[in-house]
Amino acid sequence: MAEDKREVVVTDIKIPFWSMVVLLVKWAIAAIPAVIILMVLASLVSIVLGMLPGFGWHHNYWGMGRGWS
Repeated sequence: MAEDKREVVVTDIKIPFWSMVVLLVKWAIAAIPAVIILMVLASLVSIVLGMLPGFGWHHNYWGMGRGWS
């Protein structure tokens, strides 16, 4: 089986301009749901970290709870 290995080096890819444009538009459209999923995951992680002690905002951080004077 080891003797069946073949290495391939790609030196050039010929693709028409408009085919490349269509490919990149499809790629961009497909990336939108992925970005939305990543944003939801990031917000969930932020919410979980915000509920842990020592993370997030505390009521007396900027003087709140002690009055504004």
